[in-house]
Amino acid sequence: MRGAAALGFASGELKKPGGRRFKSGPGDYLLFFQNNYMLLDISEKIKEISISEFFEKNRHLLGYENPSKAFYTVVKELVDNSIDACLEARILPEIYVKVKKVDEDRIRVRVEDNGPGISPKKLPIAFGKFLVGSKFHKLKQSIGSQGIGAKGAILYSQLTTNKPAKIWSATINSKEIHYFELMIDVLKNEPLILKHEVKENKDWHGTIVELEFEGRYTSKVDEYLELIWLVNPYVKLIYEKDGEKKVYERVTNNLPQLPKEIKPHPYGIEIGILKRLILQTKSKTLIEFLTNEFSRIGKDTAKKIIRLSKIYEEIEISDKSVEEYLKEKFKENFEKIIKIAENVELNKKLNELSNEEKISLEVAIASIKNPKELKNEEIEKLFKAMQKVKIRAPPTDCLSPIDEKYLIQAIKKIFKAEAYSVVTRKPSVYRGFPFQVQAAIVYGLKEFKGDEEIQNVKILRFANHTPLLYNLYDCAITKAIMQINWNSYGISQSGNLPNEPIVIIVDFLSVWIPFKSEGKQAIAEYPEIIKEIKLALQEAARKIYRYILKKRKYELLKEKRNIFERYIPEVAKELSKVTNEKEEILLKKLKEIADKKVPELFKIEKEIKS
Repeated sequence: MRGAAALGFASGELKKPGGRRFKSGPGDYLLFFQNNYMLLDISEKIKEISISEFFEKNRHLLGYENPSKAFYTVVKELVDNSIDACLEARILPEIYVKVKKVDEDRIRVRVEDNGPGISPKKLPIAFGKFLVGSKFHKLKQSIGSQGIGAKGAILYSQLTTNKPAKIWSATINSKEIHYFELMIDVLKNEPLILKHEVKENKDWHGTIVELEFEGRYTSKVDEYLELIWLVNPYVKLIYEKDGEKKVYERVTNNLPQLPKEIKPHPYGIEIGILKRLILQTKSKTLIEFLTNEFSRIGKDTAKKIIRLSKIYEEIEISDKSVEEYLKEKFKENFEKIIKIAENVELNKKLNELSNEEKISLEVAIASIKNPKELKNEEIEKLFKAMQKVKIRAPPTDCLSPIDEKYLIQAIKKIFKAEAYSVVTRKPSVYRGFPFQVQAAIVYGLKEFKGDEEIQNVKILRFANHTPLLYNLYDCAITKAIMQINWNSYGISQSGNLPNEPIVIIVDFLSVWIPFKSEGKQAIAEYPEIIKEIKLALQEAARKIYRYILKKRKYELLKEKRNIFERYIPEVAKELSKVTNEKEEILLKKLKEIADKKVPELFKIEKEIKS
């Protein structure tokens, strides 16, 4: 009866929402009880779910909406991980991808790398717990960052076959190879280790992951492997499919520059992130917090932010000197304050300070405040000031584009064509995140096979050197391509896209790729991103246009010379009749005139081929 009494049944009265009681009959009791019981029942049903359980029920968000795409996603996630691990350890990657059809609707994928390996203590967590990774909080260019990819593949595997992931790993110089069979406990989001064996190791290091899952063969996997090699030409890739091998030899032994980690830029954060950073910081003063936790904020910029935020308190005006006032009120922090308020004279009285000196002192006092003591409204003011103060763009050594000469070599191995144009734009910024665009256009293909969605042009999209093969029309790269007037660059156009057999390549590099979903197949359309992609492609198109103009000039000169040569005998014959000059002599002179155009033709032909 305790629950009934709480609802007002014990006294024969019911409580209205305002707390007042009213008399009611049996029917009202029943209706009241049903409504409140429903509310109590709903509240009792509310429970927390793990991220693993969420992705188990929403696997389409990770790219597992059908068997074909599942096959592609598994291979992509494992290969991406392998390349990233090798780059981090500065090891020239050698990746072995083995694919075998086990049954009509089952595939076994095994991916082996020569990376640094994973210690046995960390391996189960690395592969068996969602949102655990080494890159999520790091602001630098990398293929993976969310702590989802490989775990998603393992989750999909166990969901469709109930078979564990098989993983072998050995760290550099380790005398042991650790073998695990593991699954993911979806209710706890924890690894479930079914087997752990240790074997003797001679000189191998790296990681092998083997998964069996419900899938269907698709050409997207073959395309992905070819394209991941294209924009990572330092990788040696071996692809074995049902016993047939294909080897992609590395173009260069030079690894790209390792991207450096940077701190968050003030323009790239939101107020919630600022609050979290304040809670996590080890800085004891506000000025230390601003200069230590953010890129491009020095002492002077920090003071400007504090001043603009107006989170400082006004000092009490009196006939005390600045030194007396500070020593009396801020004893321990006296030295810190006078270092910040450099332009304020210590022997000057408070009531003699100019308005500028007074504010400078107040800002210095606010600067030594503990950031954790800031109130919500002060944090909000600080955040708004950070967005208004002019701050330099973030450093760009966190990005690492591929050397253009190696990229062209790789492109030429895949696409035989007349002309190649590669452009690397200078880094730019969106939302405080540095980014860079590399673009290439391949013109005059000898053999051409268009996309499934577009027949007359092949669009190859990449993000941090990994291919994006789905959601073509939902991506910033495609939208930028469609905004260019290709006719003005000598490339015919139908609708919004080029109408010639060309290849357009765009690689978007950033410390934070703004993917539209967890499937990581389309980039969001930020205006700054669209603009930079367009500029890169337009620059590449201008190079192609110069080639087209030279080719047209060459063909025109060649045609004129051919016409002239064709009629030389007839012209010589008729001139001989008019001038009484020997036909042989006239023929020789006319050929000499025609030959004068040959050097110009050779010169243009040489320029075209270069």
